[in-house]
Amino acid sequence: MIPRSRPVLNETDIARRAGVSLATWRRQHAAAFRERVPDLLPDSRHLLYDLAQTDAYLAGRPIPALPAGEHPDDLLTVNDVAAILGITTSTVRAYATQGYLSPGTTVYGARLWTRREVLDRRDNAPGRGKGGGRRVGEAQGPRKAHPYEGDTRLATAREALAAASSAPKARIAAELAELHGGTPRTWERLLTAAATPPTSHPPHPTRQ
Repeated sequence: MIPRSRPVLNETDIARRAGVSLATWRRQHAAAFRERVPDLLPDSRHLLYDLAQTDAYLAGRPIPALPAGEHPDDLLTVNDVAAILGITTSTVRAYATQGYLSPGTTVYGARLWTRREVLDRRDNAPGRGKGGGRRVGEAQGPRKAHPYEGDTRLATAREALAAASSAPKARIAAELAELHGGTPRTWERLLTAAATPPTSHPPHPTRQ
């Protein structure tokens, strides 16, 4: 969890701030750093650290404590979301694809959701009274043009296509994965979605 959506950075950024290469950082400095500064996403393969804590460590100052308690702006991992909703992580990902959850926010390749959104999904799930989703007889609303509609990474994909339109898609995807995290395959899908002209879908008819 990233508390209160605070600024974070990965080890590549930390090495740069320390003035050493990433290999040197990991070989000579990372172990001592990790003893003092906690990884914010211990249940994820992504190593992310709080910016304020990192800067304090590099400057030789006391490490400030992270904010305590839960906050609506906390950014939660797929495991956090699954625990709150009482579902599996694969179901969380399916919800994000199908529109029951937003695509989330991608931070250094880690997909995260705000606690506010997740609690709203839990407390207003379909069939749970007022605000609990679509009832029989109501219009469903417009369908998504593609699974990545609304994904904040689409803007990055469009910019990459505009800047290197003649380059092979696989090469662009590999570069985006290196810069922003995620897999090249995911970025290929995002590039395809970004290159697809938007289409409007009429809402489903109301049942009579």
